[in-house]
Amino acid sequence: MLVHSKPPAMEQLSKPNHHRAAFIPLIDLSKPDTKAQLVRACEDFGFFKVINHGVPADLIRDLESEALRFFSLPLSVKAQAGPPDPFGYGDKKIGHNGDVGWLEYLLLTTNSSADYHKFSAIFGLAAEKFRCLVNKYIAAVRKMACEILEMVAEGLRIQQRDAFSKLLMDEQSDSVFRVNHYPPIPGFLESDGQNLIGFGEHTDPQIISVLRSNNISGLQISLKDGRWISVPPDHNSFFINVGDSLQVMTNGRFKSVKHRVVANGSKSRLSMIYFGGPPLSEKIAPLASLMQGEEDSLYKEFTWFEYKKSAHKSKLAVNRLGLFEKIVAS
Repeated sequence: MLVHSKPPAMEQLSKPNHHRAAFIPLIDLSKPDTKAQLVRACEDFGFFKVINHGVPADLIRDLESEALRFFSLPLSVKAQAGPPDPFGYGDKKIGHNGDVGWLEYLLLTTNSSADYHKFSAIFGLAAEKFRCLVNKYIAAVRKMACEILEMVAEGLRIQQRDAFSKLLMDEQSDSVFRVNHYPPIPGFLESDGQNLIGFGEHTDPQIISVLRSNNISGLQISLKDGRWISVPPDHNSFFINVGDSLQVMTNGRFKSVKHRVVANGSKSRLSMIYFGGPPLSEKIAPLASLMQGEEDSLYKEFTWFEYKKSAHKSKLAVNRLGLFEKIVAS
């Protein structure tokens, strides 16, 4: 349990449109020609669900089990693995700018050679098992993410098939793995009609995010018209969303989706997210091959380090790309 009393402030969020949830694109990665579907999903939603993804079900189950075992420990014990600096255990606070949510989380590096010394005091010998499971899981979802990005590149008719995926495969790739736990809310009443923010609205700054959760609802995405829709949970599938960096690299053709999580209240929700990022020194700008004729770039060129630093200084809901957009003279 995260805390032992009901939170004092419940925030009423705009009610999502549940009927639109059926329109979330579903893409079967085992089908021979999904490139056009992927491109359309990235343009229209910036978000889609994939099935037949190739990630072993037993690997997902084992890692989820270990994560839940960790989160079930007393807070005083879990705190030994924190604070996240940048990796480790965090509790309610999201970033350094006042954002909070009804969650606890683990931020982990995707560097397979990193040791998990913070967890040794908690897991003991099992810390090595946890590290191995995380590494195997990251390798599997990164492979899936790269395959998706390569199909997207083909769908966009980019000559270099690995134009996006090579950034995730680079040894210096600045990717992150995050495990979020949204515990039940003490005293929660299903009938009170109120929702508590689990994770506030935001876009992901990286190139691509690969998300899965247990079979508990909570994730919501924002449509282009500003309406929110709930994403039905599906613990057998993965959800993919476009990040800010991919939006820039496609010169705004793909949209980085704004999303949030509402705490379920009565049930425990666990989600695991792989954020595929480029190397810190990588320059982020629209790909020349995607610029049509005299089309100008909508964004100033920047390095991933510059953007990451700027994003970390802002609150979650801020349009982080705003500082890097070119102002078009009227």
